[in-house]
Amino acid sequence: MNDNRQKAIKTTYLSILGNALLALVKGFAGIIGNSYALVADAIESTTDVFSSILVLIGLKYATKPADENHPYGHGKAEPLITFAVVGFLVVSATIIAYKSIQNIQTPHEMPEKYTLIVLAAVVIIKEVFYRIVNRRGEETKSTSLKADAWHHRSDAITSLMAFIGISIAIFLGDGYENADDWAALFASGFIIYNAYLIFRPALGEIMDEHLHDDLVEQIREIAVQVKGVVDTEKCHVRKSGLFYHVDLHLVVNGNLTVKQGHDIAHDLKRELQEKLPEISDVLIHVEPDEY
Repeated sequence: MNDNRQKAIKTTYLSILGNALLALVKGFAGIIGNSYALVADAIESTTDVFSSILVLIGLKYATKPADENHPYGHGKAEPLITFAVVGFLVVSATIIAYKSIQNIQTPHEMPEKYTLIVLAAVVIIKEVFYRIVNRRGEETKSTSLKADAWHHRSDAITSLMAFIGISIAIFLGDGYENADDWAALFASGFIIYNAYLIFRPALGEIMDEHLHDDLVEQIREIAVQVKGVVDTEKCHVRKSGLFYHVDLHLVVNGNLTVKQGHDIAHDLKRELQEKLPEISDVLIHVEPDEY
C-alpha cells in the first residue's frame, strides 16, 4: 500500500504543476484575445491548483498509519478533502456563470482566432491529464484522486465548449460576439453536475454505505479455498482512504476446538491480506456449521 501512496502523491504533484501552467497560458491568451470563455477556463484551472494542493495534504494525512487515538487509521480524511474539492468546483462554476451572464449583457470585441489553437491544445492536454489521474485513482482506490481527475475532465469540457462558442463567434461574425460567453455559461452547469458525481461516492464512504460488491465476492472466493473453512456468511466492507476494513462471519466445523477455529480464522485473515493488499484489517467472527 506504500506504493499506492507514492503513486497517488506523485500524481497530485503532476496535477498541481499542470494546472498552474495551463492557468497562466489560458489567462494570458484570454485577456489579449478578448475571450472571456478562455479567462473563465483560467479561473477554473486556478481553483484546480488549490484543490489539488488540498488533495495532496489530504492524501498525506489519510495514509498515516493507525495510532492510539485513531485505531482505524486516518483514511476518513480523504472523503472530507473530496468534499472540499467539490466545494472548489461549485465556487468556480458559480464565478464562471456570474461573469458569463455579465458579459452576455455587455457588448465586447470579437475573440481572436488564435484562441482556438490555445483551446484545442488545452482540450487535448486536459483529457490526457484526466486519463492519467483517473487511472491512478482506480489503481490506488483513492476517492480524492478520482475527484481531482474529474477536475481535469471538467476543464477539458469547459475548454471544448469555449472552442465551440468562439468558433461560432468568429465564423458567424457580427451579432455572435458573446457566443463564447454562452459557452462558458453552459460549461458552468456541466461543472456543477460533475461536482455531484464526485460528491456522491465520497458521501457513501463517510456513511459506510455498501458499495463494494466486487470486493465482497473476491473475499468469499478466497475464503472457501482456505483449509478448514466451510463457508462465509455476513461480509461487510467499509472504505477508509486507500484502505478497506472487513467484518466477516466465518463458518467452520462445529466439532472443532476453540483453538482450531481461532487458527483457521488467522489463516483466513493472512490469506485475504496477502491476496488483497488493499485490505487493512479483517475482523472475523467464527460460527459453527450446524448441518
